[in-house]
Amino acid sequence: MTQRLHLVFGGELVTPTKSVFRDVSKIHVVGIFPDYASAYDAWKAEAQRTVDDAHMRYFIAHIHRLRDEELSAGPTEELGS
Repeated sequence: MTQRLHLVFGGELVTPTKSVFRDVSKIHVVGIFPDYASAYDAWKAEAQRTVDDAHMRYFIAHIHRLRDEELSAGPTEELGS
């Protein structure tokens, strides 16, 4: 069975109109989840918790899209070679 990992993270943005974090050292990593449904639930909980702060934003990153399972090595794995 293929895992479809998702990362949920967020933090304070410089302006609500752009996805630029005010301080990347303060990014809140909520966690890595085995499927989109559980990632969505975690994202929604954090988004609702911070709903009163327009500068706070949370995102879901599709980690599984960073790898091409058909290749013996994905593009990021070749960086250290």
